[in-house]
Amino acid sequence: MEPVPEDWERALAIVAHPDDLEYGASTAVAKWTSQGKTVTQVLATRGEAGIDSMDPDKVRALRSVEQVEAARAVGVENVEFLDLPDGTLEYGLPLRRELAAVIRRHRPEVVISLNFRETFEGDAGFNMADHRVLGLAVADAVRDAANRWVFRDLGTEPWQGVRFALFAGSPRNTHYVDVTGHLAAGIASLKAHRVYFDNLGADFDPEDFLGGLARRTGAAAGVEHAMAFELIEL
Repeated sequence: MEPVPEDWERALAIVAHPDDLEYGASTAVAKWTSQGKTVTQVLATRGEAGIDSMDPDKVRALRSVEQVEAARAVGVENVEFLDLPDGTLEYGLPLRRELAAVIRRHRPEVVISLNFRETFEGDAGFNMADHRVLGLAVADAVRDAANRWVFRDLGTEPWQGVRFALFAGSPRNTHYVDVTGHLAAGIASLKAHRVYFDNLGADFDPEDFLGGLARRTGAAAGVEHAMAFELIEL
C-alpha cells in the first residue's frame, strides 16, 4: 500500500448511515482535521431502520444526535443529513443527482465514503445493500458533478476539483493513512454511538475493534497505527 496524499485542504465524507465512518475512516479524519483540513460529513439517511427494538421515529432523532457527537470527536463541525429512507436506498439517477448537487455545493478536493464492493476488507461478510448502492453512487456522482452537461436542471456550476475518492473497509485496499497519535479520537467517535450499540445485543468493544484494526494495518504499512482505503482517481 502507498500513503494517501495529504496535500489538500477540503474533503467531503458521504456515507449511508450514522456510524458508517466510525469503523476506521473517522480516525483518519481526526488526523486530517488536526492538520487544519476541513472535512464535512453528509449522511444519506439518519439510520432510523437500524434498531429492531425501537420505533424508527425515535431512532432517527437519537442516531442523528450520536452522529453529530461522533463528528465533533474527530474535529468535524458540519454534519448534514439528506433524509433518504434507511434500508431502501436505490441506485439510479435520482440518487446520483442528489449527490452531484452536494459535491457541487461543497466543492471538495477529496471525497470519502464506505466500501461499495460485495465483501469487506479481508473478504469478510456480505456488504449490505445501502453501502453498495451509496458507495457506487458516490463514485459516479463525482464524475456527474464535474460534467456541466449532466444534471443541468440543478442550476449549479460543475465541480471538477475532486482529485480522488477514498473508500474505507474495501477488500481492494490500495492506500493507507498513518493515524499514529489519533487512535483515541477515532475510538471516541465510535463510542459516541452508545444507543445503537446498547441495542444491538452483541458484545462489541470499540477499543478492541479499532485498536486491532489500526495495529494490523499499521504493521502492513510499516507504522504504528494506520487505516486502509481503496483510492480511486475519478
